[in-house]
Amino acid sequence: MQNPLYQSDIISIPDLPTDHIKLILDTAAFIKANPQPDLLRNQVIASCFFEPSTRTRLSFETAVYRLGGSIIGFDSDANTSSGKKGETLWDAIKVIDSYADAIIMRHPHAGSARLAAEVAQVPVLNGGDGGNQHPSQTLLDLFSIRESQGKLEQLHIALVGDLKYGRTVHSLTQAMARFDARLYFVAPDSLAMPDYICDELRDGGIRYSFHQDLHEVIDKVDILYMTRLQRERFDPAEFEQIKQLFILTPELVKQGKESMRVMHPLPRVDEITKAVDDLPQAYYFQQAANGIPVRQAMLALLLHEELLK
Repeated sequence: MQNPLYQSDIISIPDLPTDHIKLILDTAAFIKANPQPDLLRNQVIASCFFEPSTRTRLSFETAVYRLGGSIIGFDSDANTSSGKKGETLWDAIKVIDSYADAIIMRHPHAGSARLAAEVAQVPVLNGGDGGNQHPSQTLLDLFSIRESQGKLEQLHIALVGDLKYGRTVHSLTQAMARFDARLYFVAPDSLAMPDYICDELRDGGIRYSFHQDLHEVIDKVDILYMTRLQRERFDPAEFEQIKQLFILTPELVKQGKESMRVMHPLPRVDEITKAVDDLPQAYYFQQAANGIPVRQAMLALLLHEELLK
């Protein structure tokens, strides 16, 4: 079978056909079980982070090294990119394109990754563009859901916290809609899931509901996907009152199914108490670790003409 992702770009989840998503997940499972230390030997990957990142940048770079590739690039804390001098993104990508076999990019502006893909001849992987898309996070989330539940189809999933501004939950919602998920949106009214996402779900016949208290959904779900409530979006007194409804404790977890798994894109603040870490339902650190094989799979499929077997 021909590799349909060879020399393509991964910019957004809506761009990816469902069979391509499944191919990435299957390839990640294969690499996790069968390391490929020489697959990208002599390949140079540009890691271009115009915005701060810890997990995404380090796991992408680990993925490159574990496939035998080499890394060039910069992060937003380094004074080494010409963006500091006023260089346009177009010009920067035009130059980087001549140095590398693929470009991994995070940028604070929505649409920047698509612009980079239009400029570059080599594959571009979107490591997050503003509040828009974060496809590699969604793919590792899907991988972790499938790994923990044995399937993706017809699961009950609660997304909790900042659902208005969180690109992670937007992409995951769009992805899980393809697998006939039952969705529970748990958030304050001011941070509710955007209307355009809800319209997509309604048009696709996907069931969803709104809630303002974790207790309303905890016993119903297979996946509890927590995110951070952003303090800066509330009056201080209001925040202290609201946040109590969105803090996960061991007592609350134990009201859920034994098979339920708790996920979080990290970093957490105080929305999951540390005592939850010791419970079998806690899956967020395994989820973060899964970023490596999933990002290895993305790189392998974009840069290796043959499918792995």
